[in-house]
Amino acid sequence: MIENGLPSAINCTEQPYQVALILLAHVLQKPKTWVLAHPETHLNPDQKAHLEGLVRRLQEGEPLPYLIGKQAFFGLDFAVSPAVLIPRPETELLVEEALNWLEGYPNARNALDVGTGSGCIAVTLATRKPWLAITATDISLDALKIAEQNAETHQVIDQIDFKPADLLPSGHLTFDLVCANLPYIPTQKLAGVNTLGFEPTLALDGGEDGLSLIRRLLEQLPHRLNCPGLVLLETEATLGAETLVLAKTTFPQADVKLLKDLAGLDRLVRIEIL
Repeated sequence: MIENGLPSAINCTEQPYQVALILLAHVLQKPKTWVLAHPETHLNPDQKAHLEGLVRRLQEGEPLPYLIGKQAFFGLDFAVSPAVLIPRPETELLVEEALNWLEGYPNARNALDVGTGSGCIAVTLATRKPWLAITATDISLDALKIAEQNAETHQVIDQIDFKPADLLPSGHLTFDLVCANLPYIPTQKLAGVNTLGFEPTLALDGGEDGLSLIRRLLEQLPHRLNCPGLVLLETEATLGAETLVLAKTTFPQADVKLLKDLAGLDRLVRIEIL
């Protein structure tokens, strides 16, 4: 199938063979390994029309994960739709830091995922730490539906309390661990984001300086964080230093660090209360 030639829209992608394989596996509802093992297979008319429709959408700039309805993150598949941001590989750094900290603090029981989106952070933590009770918030009800679907798929729905909220949930519950991958793109930079128009602006726009939601979250956190406690904030690469200053100002007694992702870019602010 693939050997017969790739549509021009796929040829224009960075990894045309891989993209074609993913789309064919999706259309045929078979694993990629099956597609590779059956090169003699031909698409029926309905399957061919489906593939052509996906290729047209790809040509129009729609992200591949939205075409197939899923994205891999931390070794798990997550359902995605235009209601949620597509999970990014750089966010795995946040999950790694959270898991490492939890190893050192086995008595930590309550975690909060602010702006959960697809639920990739909360669900991944739940699958790795079955004793952890997680609250996951989002202002978007459509996003929460996707997150709940992912929690059900990975059998951790009873471990996560999904709540509609503008940042922190109501009430007085305090947390040992707070994770937040909030919108952090400065408004003036949105036009340069490749998937703009497909991914929800609500999940990208961090306000004029990119720090509006992070600043507001930090203001609310001091009375909701236990000691010992850890806050992990993903940030835009050019805003690392500014986010670090905000964190140190809010938590002057904490151990505050700025971590880089695998690309060497400022990515994660780590706030630890001891």
